[in-house]
Amino acid sequence: MARATVRDVAAETGLSIATVSRVLNGQANVAEHTRELVLRAVERLGAQAPRPRSRTRPGAVHVRCPYLLTDYFGLIVTSVAEELSKHGRRVVLDAGTSAQKASVLPSLGSGDVAGAVLVLPPEPAEQLVRLRDRKFPFVVVDPRTELPRDVAAVSAAHFAGARKLVAHLVELGHRRIGVLGGPRDWLASDSRAAGYAAALADVGVLPSPELLRHVDEPTEENGYLAARDVLELRERPTALVAFNDKMAVGALRAARERGLSVPGDVSIAGFDDLDLSRATTPELTTVRQPVREMGRLAVTLLLRLLDRYEVDALHVELATELVVRGSTGPAR
Repeated sequence: MARATVRDVAAETGLSIATVSRVLNGQANVAEHTRELVLRAVERLGAQAPRPRSRTRPGAVHVRCPYLLTDYFGLIVTSVAEELSKHGRRVVLDAGTSAQKASVLPSLGSGDVAGAVLVLPPEPAEQLVRLRDRKFPFVVVDPRTELPRDVAAVSAAHFAGARKLVAHLVELGHRRIGVLGGPRDWLASDSRAAGYAAALADVGVLPSPELLRHVDEPTEENGYLAARDVLELRERPTALVAFNDKMAVGALRAARERGLSVPGDVSIAGFDDLDLSRATTPELTTVRQPVREMGRLAVTLLLRLLDRYEVDALHVELATELVVRGSTGPAR
């Protein structure tokens, strides 16, 4: 059978020669039903027309998480690696606190690395914008700072989760609520603080600055120190909300040292719903983040970018869920 030409395919489908050429050259600006129409015509004409070129960028995926891979970060990185493996992508892992010492962003795009997943990157937004301007595909998981709308990012609904948590405490009669916040320069800290304030504002209460503490690193020890400080106030809070479950565990220790019962004297709640939250006595009321799904969705977004598809929803927030357990109760 004679070789089918682009003109033959155009005549067969009723499409323009330019449209058929875009399909056969693997360009992205073609509707999916049009692409299928052309490929079926090619098959009917004897499959002698040129095959569409692959649009997928080949190469490995750089996964950067400059933190210890325990609990929260470990779950994200594991889900990212597992999802990439399903798609046959090799992973180049850069993890651990030592990875904070030097940014790898300027070097991304060289060698056989096709794209990247960046977990809570410590670099300023300007560096991420420069990486975007180089047309290098990447997705940010849990961004530290506010990002432009055209930088792909996946996060949890921090504001909504924090608002639900404090609304739960408000329903129990709490009005004097201490906040053990995370690092001041983390976007999640700001979003959660705004959620706490919104729930209090719903009942006409303004947050008290004396009840707010921020830590440089959200660890159990820092949660203990921050909670101890707040619980020493002359008019102590009736409830404490911590940036994460680790800090909430520290707050439980601080309450026990002062002879306070939980939740009888003070209610304590965390955030993340790690396994740790179910290993305490009492078990922690917390906000469940879809941590594994964040990693999987980041890979889905990245693969679409690597396939050179246009992605409309570049900023994706996944819903959180309030999990009520024994560490919260009615205010005295």
